[in-house]
Amino acid sequence: TSEQIEHLHRRFKQLSQDQLTIRKENFDSIPDLEFNPIRGKIVHAFFDKRPIEMNMDEEQLDRFRKEKLKFLFHMYDSDHDGKITLQEYRNVVEELLSGNPHLEKESARSIADGAMMEAASICVGQMGPDQVYEGITFEDFLKMWQGIDIETKMHVRFLNMETIAHCY
Repeated sequence: TSEQIEHLHRRFKQLSQDQLTIRKENFDSIPDLEFNPIRGKIVHAFFDKRPIEMNMDEEQLDRFRKEKLKFLFHMYDSDHDGKITLQEYRNVVEELLSGNPHLEKESARSIADGAMMEAASICVGQMGPDQVYEGITFEDFLKMWQGIDIETKMHVRFLNMETIAHCY
């Protein structure tokens, strides 16, 4: 609607500080993003150069969903070897929980270990005592996210428009 376009325009002007483009530095002024432990990864996502297609059919939507999940997968796979190892997963969980003063590092480690065990049970099934789960591959990652609506789960709220004066 025209109201939505005006709203988007006001948000753009505020974020870009009335410039024609938005730069990475513009994200420094977003209060909700300032203390986010994965702030750098989120800002990087806004500058992803992949084209966005409109009016997609089911096959295109499925491909777009896989691309979103691939982006998320790469946020965890820090060494880009195609696997999310236990240590990589621990690092992300510790980063995400680092701002919580009531949670010790050992608790974060336990959360990561439990999640990795759950991933192994989903992707590999029952493992023998001598088996080692090397890490989550992208195919495993897809299995884990099957049936989860990522369109409503992967978003960033970064401007409170109620407090912004209208820009004209």
